[in-house]
Amino acid sequence: MNTKLIVRYAVRETMGLAVMGAALFVSAGRIDWWPGWAALAVIAAWTAATAVVILRTNPTLLAERLGPRKGAKSWDTVLLSLVGLLQLARYISAGLDQRYGWTGEFPTALQIAALVVCALGYALVVWATASNAFFSQVVRIQGERGHTVVSGGPYRYVRHPGYLGAIMYELTISLLLASWWAFAVSGLSAVLLMVRTVLEDRTLLAELPGYADYARQVRFRLFPGVW
Repeated sequence: MNTKLIVRYAVRETMGLAVMGAALFVSAGRIDWWPGWAALAVIAAWTAATAVVILRTNPTLLAERLGPRKGAKSWDTVLLSLVGLLQLARYISAGLDQRYGWTGEFPTALQIAALVVCALGYALVVWATASNAFFSQVVRIQGERGHTVVSGGPYRYVRHPGYLGAIMYELTISLLLASWWAFAVSGLSAVLLMVRTVLEDRTLLAELPGYADYARQVRFRLFPGVW
């Protein structure tokens, strides 16, 4: 087990959480805001669970995620940058909404339901990560790692369960934060993730041996019985 990689991963993820927390609480102008802390907690739990899963099931995936992005598609770099900016904008807009009351009254029951669905979305991503030894953060064929088709776990039901989980938490985390403005931003991010799903699926069909056969067996990309 490479201790340096673990430290690098921990530092990177901690910095990400710190940026998110700063975006939320500085823009909100307060720290006594339970939805903000709930959002941080669920993301921290997902980060920790992902690390445990990777280290226990496929430690080489950690090096893949932290290494140079050789062979990454140019369109993927653009999409990831846009999604990252939208995520930052979501937290800032949610904090400003909390400060200035743009949304107004928001049902607590809806916030709690959103927290549950958000956690389920993150859990689905963790399940996909545990099932897929090639669950990289960029779209590329990992030939040097013996990239093959994955059809177990949630991949039995849809071809891109990680994106389904991501869309679930993208939309519901804004409802947890009680902000329709942030929800609108999250909607844009969800659309970009759907675009990425289509482009990644095309890449795998064209470049990964066996994926076309898998796609004929598992017909739906994201939503079982729908698409």
